[in-house]
Amino acid sequence: MTRQTRTPFPVTLEMPNAARVYDFYLGGSRNFAADREFARHAIRVMPEIRDLCIYNRLLGRSLVHHFIAGGIRQFLDIGSGIPTVGNTHEVAQRLVDDSRVVYVDNEPLTVGQSRLLLAGNDRTMIVEADVRDPELILDAAAASGLLDLSRPVALLMTALLHFIPAADRPTGFLSRYHDALAPGSVFAYTHLTADHRPDEMGRFAKLYHDTPTPVVIRTRAEIEALLSGFTPVGGASDGMSWVHDQDEITGLEHVAALGYLVVGIKG
Repeated sequence: MTRQTRTPFPVTLEMPNAARVYDFYLGGSRNFAADREFARHAIRVMPEIRDLCIYNRLLGRSLVHHFIAGGIRQFLDIGSGIPTVGNTHEVAQRLVDDSRVVYVDNEPLTVGQSRLLLAGNDRTMIVEADVRDPELILDAAAASGLLDLSRPVALLMTALLHFIPAADRPTGFLSRYHDALAPGSVFAYTHLTADHRPDEMGRFAKLYHDTPTPVVIRTRAEIEALLSGFTPVGGASDGMSWVHDQDEITGLEHVAALGYLVVGIKG
């Protein structure tokens, strides 16, 4: 594959970072003062944001269950943030011990913390790269020996693509993942939407406007278009039907309408 080079993601503790803010939403401790201040303000604007992040995490676990049941043993989790309790590798390797997981994030501090957490696990690694560099990511995953790109891979992008503006032509770089992955591979992603609560979601997105990662709100049709060559499995949904253990989402049903889950497969 031909690699592209992107400007390294800036390291700063004075500005909130999406991965560390997300860690705070989930109740984690790997975040800094700017992240916490921003997150607390966001929670005042949209009190459900913490529940939405918890729902997304539970949904991600459920997708791993489904894909393992379907025979997939390789996972490429892009925009992974800090792998906290119950993340992709823990679920996959609990179900099938030799499952392989490659995480990807573009924020150096997040990557550094993740490497410390993953030390000693020879079936899991993290790559410092940007989702918009598919060749770099896939080359690194293959070179590590963890992913065999001639076999099906589950490509996961949870709460990531709403940070990618239209100017970056997401369908263009996403289609390159489709082209590189083997038949039987799956692509699953979640994405914020204002289809059901436009005013509240608009205020929330505005908070991110002056951060390094502004939020882009898309419609259902725009979100489905990001499949970029993968064949849809059931169309965009709130994801509730994919949840492995319905008891886990009791009390979280109210946040499902804030985003869509899309799943596709390469035939």
